[in-house]
Amino acid sequence: MAEDFDYDEEQRPDPSFWADGEDAPVPDSDLQEKEVKVVGVYEHVEQGSGQPTAFVLLRDSRGRSVLIVIGKFEAMAISLALEGHSADRPLPYDLLNSVVEKMGGSVDRILIDDLWNNTYYAKVGLVVDGKSMEVDSRPSDAIALGLRAHARIYMAESVLEKAAVQEE
Repeated sequence: MAEDFDYDEEQRPDPSFWADGEDAPVPDSDLQEKEVKVVGVYEHVEQGSGQPTAFVLLRDSRGRSVLIVIGKFEAMAISLALEGHSADRPLPYDLLNSVVEKMGGSVDRILIDDLWNNTYYAKVGLVVDGKSMEVDSRPSDAIALGLRAHARIYMAESVLEKAAVQEE
């Protein structure tokens, strides 16, 4: 858990290490990333509980599939985008995509870059005024936004190795 990590004890390079005008490298910038496609959104009802659990299914070009459990609202938002439909009123993902576009930017890519304690982590890649930046996100929100922006979705190879199942 995050509260178990002592951030004060984390080793960081001294800022003077970097040459003048040079930025420190972005962590995980050398991740091996594989493009994944959103296959669909599904529900599973666990025996005994009666409560449906929604998940999004992602698959890479090698047929490795990853299931990510998501909330009902996010499931609906992803499903609408996959089907090419929109809600009667803009959803938060539509709003955010519109704001980014009105500011002259674009959602460039989605990266699901980590899996820790059964929780997936993602980043939304944005380009604004020719500058690239990343914003942390829940994978379900990033996917819903990325589908609306027609951005490519990637997953770190390390996440695929931990979580993927090979379909037969």
